[in-house]
Amino acid sequence: MDDHAIIALYWERNERAIRETSQKYGKLCAYIANNVLSNREDSEECVNDTYLALWNAIPVQRPERFSVFIGKIVRNLALKKYEYISAAKRNPSAVTSLEELGECTSGAPGVESELEGRLIEQAINDFLWKQSEEKRNIFIRRYWYFDSIGEICRRTGYGQSKVKSMLYTMRQKLKKHLEGEGIVL
Repeated sequence: MDDHAIIALYWERNERAIRETSQKYGKLCAYIANNVLSNREDSEECVNDTYLALWNAIPVQRPERFSVFIGKIVRNLALKKYEYISAAKRNPSAVTSLEELGECTSGAPGVESELEGRLIEQAINDFLWKQSEEKRNIFIRRYWYFDSIGEICRRTGYGQSKVKSMLYTMRQKLKKHLEGEGIVL
């Protein structure tokens, strides 16, 4: 079933929408949640919470790109769940990813405002679209999907030093790009 048909089911408040979403995007949701949480039970709970969040969100919104919309929801829910259970430090890979990226995006206390957040998001998107597809994919795998360096190496065929070097260089370029856009770090 295509995304527009699934979204139409949500608008009709048809419970089949959840089954269709699960069939089409369940593996993606589980992958994202597990990369953040590293625990099957917590990931399953997060994926189920994602379906509920979709059920509640879609009558209000009509997402243009459903896969991105659902990915963003599951990722945010997984990060919230991770914060809740983080005392156990179950996934050092996700912590490392966030710390690496924090070098070029953390900053002034007012950054959380929605307008500033959207400006930062647009600046990051602009930066990523200026990169080669290969670099952009590696960056997204690391900082959106929280793939480990080893997993990225497996997917790309590159060695760890090359992947780490590419990510480091991109973080430095991103920092300069954000500063050039007037975003205070």
